[in-house]
Amino acid sequence: MIAFVAGRVAAIGLDSAVVEVGGVGLAVRCTPGTLATLRPGEPARLSTHLVVREDELTLYGFADDDERTVFETVQTVSGVGPRLAQAILAVLSPDDVRRAVATEDLGTLTKVPGIGKKGAQRLVLELRDKLGAPVGGAPAARAASVPAQEGWRTQLAEALTGLGWAAREAEAAVDAVAPEAQAAVDAGSAPDVAALLRSALRGLSRA
Repeated sequence: MIAFVAGRVAAIGLDSAVVEVGGVGLAVRCTPGTLATLRPGEPARLSTHLVVREDELTLYGFADDDERTVFETVQTVSGVGPRLAQAILAVLSPDDVRRAVATEDLGTLTKVPGIGKKGAQRLVLELRDKLGAPVGGAPAARAASVPAQEGWRTQLAEALTGLGWAAREAEAAVDAVAPEAQAAVDAGSAPDVAALLRSALRGLSRA
């Protein structure tokens, strides 16, 4: 198992980053929240999980070990593979998942694209004794923000289309959360892309 990768960020895409390790560029699939913390040319360290298939090897990257642990644990639920597990962490923090399971909050779980009511019930039933109690505040990766005040729009739109939403739907969702981003700017800080993504996904799930 590849427990983590550490090196210079060579490139960032819609759903993955390339990290140069020992002269080799490793493609690592990440959530939009994690990608928002990375910058090309700067060093990064990502906890990782390698998924082996007959026709491919896929390396998934996470902001920290706790996020990876939740990623691995939710896949013990029948019908949940690595892509859906990553989608869960794109919308919810590890502690949000723990709280939703502990309180049987199906509404929160169904905010994740690809999870309906029956899927949420299965998550609660099969994870109730596996995730444990919330471990603390949200990881630093989810508090990170982009330096440019308008850069959040492009990053958020790309994250939504990367999760499977149509470009028109993504743009509408970006417009819907624009007041939240502007409030952050007015307060003297850059918009938090990860928080905006969660708000946008909540809006899309209600549409």
